[in-house]
Amino acid sequence: MTTNVAPTVLPSARNDAAARFPQEYPPRPQSQTWAETEQSRVELLERLTKPPLRPDSADIRRAMRRGLTALLHWLGEDPGQTWQDRWLASGAETAGAAWTDLVVQSVPALADRPPTHVRADLLAAMRLMLTGKVLRPGYRWLLRYRPSVLLEEARSRLDSTGFARLLAHCEATGRHNPLDRKEALNRITWILLNKGGRISDITVGDCVELNTALREYQCSGSNNRPLFYALLAETGVLPASSPPRLRAAQMPGQRTPAELVDKYALQNPSMRELFVSYLSERAAELDYASLVHMAHALCGLFWRDLEQHHPGIDSLHLETSVTTAWKERLKHVRDQDGRPTGDRVTARSQLLIIRAFYLDIARWAAEEPSRWATWAAPCPIKASECSLHKERKHRKAAMDQRTRARLPVLPALIRTAERERKETRARLDAALAASLGEVFAAHGDKFLRRRAAAGRIYVTDLATHQRRDLTFEEERAFWGWATIEVLRHTGVRIEELTELSHHSFIAYKLPSTGEVVPMLQIVPSKTDAERLLLVSPELGEVLAEIIHRVRGGRATLPLVAAYDPYDRSWSPPMPFLFQRPRGPEHRALSYNTIRRFLSHTLAVSGLTDATNRPLQFTPHDFRRLFATDALRSGLPPHIAAKILGHLDLGTTMGYAAIYSEDVVTHHRAFIARRRTLRPGEEYRDLTAEEWDQFLHHFELRKVALGVCTRDFGTPCVHEHSCVRCPLLRPDPAQEPRLLEIRDNLRARITEARREGWLGEIAGLEATLEAAEQKLQTMHKLSTRAEPTHLGMPGLPPSS
Repeated sequence: MTTNVAPTVLPSARNDAAARFPQEYPPRPQSQTWAETEQSRVELLERLTKPPLRPDSADIRRAMRRGLTALLHWLGEDPGQTWQDRWLASGAETAGAAWTDLVVQSVPALADRPPTHVRADLLAAMRLMLTGKVLRPGYRWLLRYRPSVLLEEARSRLDSTGFARLLAHCEATGRHNPLDRKEALNRITWILLNKGGRISDITVGDCVELNTALREYQCSGSNNRPLFYALLAETGVLPASSPPRLRAAQMPGQRTPAELVDKYALQNPSMRELFVSYLSERAAELDYASLVHMAHALCGLFWRDLEQHHPGIDSLHLETSVTTAWKERLKHVRDQDGRPTGDRVTARSQLLIIRAFYLDIARWAAEEPSRWATWAAPCPIKASECSLHKERKHRKAAMDQRTRARLPVLPALIRTAERERKETRARLDAALAASLGEVFAAHGDKFLRRRAAAGRIYVTDLATHQRRDLTFEEERAFWGWATIEVLRHTGVRIEELTELSHHSFIAYKLPSTGEVVPMLQIVPSKTDAERLLLVSPELGEVLAEIIHRVRGGRATLPLVAAYDPYDRSWSPPMPFLFQRPRGPEHRALSYNTIRRFLSHTLAVSGLTDATNRPLQFTPHDFRRLFATDALRSGLPPHIAAKILGHLDLGTTMGYAAIYSEDVVTHHRAFIARRRTLRPGEEYRDLTAEEWDQFLHHFELRKVALGVCTRDFGTPCVHEHSCVRCPLLRPDPAQEPRLLEIRDNLRARITEARREGWLGEIAGLEATLEAAEQKLQTMHKLSTRAEPTHLGMPGLPPSS
């Protein structure tokens, strides 16, 4: 009998990532006693009122002594062997900022004095107790009691040498923002006040514990400011095996098969052990994302659903009525209350995983019956039920239609990205040139420069009276442009895009001509296949812009660690190209950030689809556009497969959307018939010689201003001076680029005459003359095919 049961809410104890951190990175245990807290009242008063703890001001000394006397009298009434024990027993930890009221209520002599004076005396005495290492309050109390004078005094008294070393490191690494430095030092000071010891004693667990406390006891934006962690790691306080970033220590890594199964809180322990064993066997041949998906299908969509509707079920032998009802439920996506919210697009794919599970158990039962024979059962899913042939056809048609809708508007998107990048840069430059409170204009709009944090430029748009962050707008426009340009020139996946680094550039020497061409190394990703891509002049300009921006005047690119959300792992620090500064540190751009920047560029472009709705691009759309354009331009399919990193030629052909369905069908049928008649050795893998021929014939011709028409196999005898070369056939579409070159040449000639560089003038004038000729040629090529309008002939008047 089937019962309708709403999905249960999974317990969070097993999935709580925070519960894993103390085990992996435990903080130092809280000391129960130490020398300073064991002193008697007389010893304590004598030590705290002598240098170096005694302040210079007599008024402050008197206030501290009054407050210290009252504070010690109050703590002396509580039980405990040490002052720390008495502090914990006093209830001050839970009282928070009202702890001074507890003292006033317990010491009658304080009632006659003004409350503000009493509080000031007690706070001064508490600073002395904390910096004198008598008390070590918990973070709950400490983070709510944070006068800056306490933290400054603590730095000078607890570990002045260690803090001086950190400040020197900040200066050496260019971290000059005083607010960032003070915030980082304050966090380290809190750790010392809570744990004791010196800076050299701090551990990764201490940093994680503090960051968790900041999130719990202060405002939401006070945590995840990890400069203090970076300073500790870079100065050698934390071991070399520490996580590259504080966030890496707080994010869950890859879960074991047992943890993946326990996420779904299965009721039957035997079935839990079966799924754990099965996933452990498959884990060796699957990547982590596939393993998580398999666990979700087996434990979540399959067995947990059966346990909810058939309590007590404990066998893979399922009745027909049970499997029929389950298959029907699988067709729909449901909310937490069990109500259908839509059709499940991947229902057949999930059935395929369940069928493979049954077949694997049956095969393993024959190979290892002692372990698997108990669980062997007839598979309740037929092969026809999980066939993906129809889904693949529908997906292919949808992909082709998507590509055909986006390929014609790609030039407009490129122009929008370039225009947005230049306009945001111009607005930011104009704001940088203006002083605070000054009104300035940029692209016809007026703005008022506002005060902002270091490294940010805020303005008020006088037309809308809204505050705008011009630094972020310029950053968003640049990375949107860079993403579009790199994706359209390379066709790489988004994972490969984010993994591009300064180490990805390789100089490749052609064996035949000896010419050195730049190549871009794509690290193994989806298919675990490494490949090299030729860097075209256009792509080279984009990559040079990215490197110049990320380098920021430094000799090298910053080393950052990137997080892979699918593999749940952190890369070692590397000079990634797609990174940006975030506060005092650099961070690699995440997948979601890249998608948001790309979506903004699309929104600015105003492009729409056939239904007049905003057109959406995904990073993978550019990969399909690249394949389509390459094959349409005559690139052999096996070369395109090599560039795209496809192991199967059919995958590459599936990416392309060039011809009508009828042409594609007949062409494939022709290829299939030809393959049956031709020798099999003709369908071989790409050879090195064919790859070299491709490099010669297809890449060495295209240059920034057009096409080079030199003879096949001959090197460039004009030393790549394309503007002056008579063999260049200019492309009219590149006229704006050539106009920029011409204007630059004129400016350089003016500069040479002004500076007296006579040796430069002749060469620049020759290049300028050649550029003018190329512009004339472009004009002729663009107007050659235009018809000549003769106008309407005049008709004689009728008689």
